[in-house]
Amino acid sequence: MKWLDLPPVWLVGCLVLAWVQAISYDLNLSLAHPITMLLAGLLVGAGIVIALLAVMEFRRHKTTIIPHEIPSNLITTGVFKRTRNPIYLADVLILAGLCLWWDAVLALVLVPVLVWVLEKRFIIPEENRMRREFRADFARYAQKTRRWV
Repeated sequence: MKWLDLPPVWLVGCLVLAWVQAISYDLNLSLAHPITMLLAGLLVGAGIVIALLAVMEFRRHKTTIIPHEIPSNLITTGVFKRTRNPIYLADVLILAGLCLWWDAVLALVLVPVLVWVLEKRFIIPEENRMRREFRADFARYAQKTRRWV
């Protein structure tokens, strides 16, 4: 059951709910507009790019990307200079973008829900592990780099 408690599973769950809402329960609410579609594409594209940049940093530093494990190295370079949680940020951007793309207006409420789940289930426990593992280095990093953006 541990595989169920991974961020991509939460993201996919939210995406499925958004898609179902878009095709089954639109309630005649719509944000459909060319600018909305452009914004949706930019959000999804940015999410994908940010996630790929983060994965490249994990590989470069030869540390784990698995949320429940203790990393062997503290990554503070690349996209991690701008955000302590680029993959989680990417997940939120992708969800927001696809909600807009599918015109799932009611499902936009899932964006703050996903942020809350990611913070409570993953970010706070990860940061606690990194605080214990990297002590002063993590404290300096956390002081210099924001959690999200």
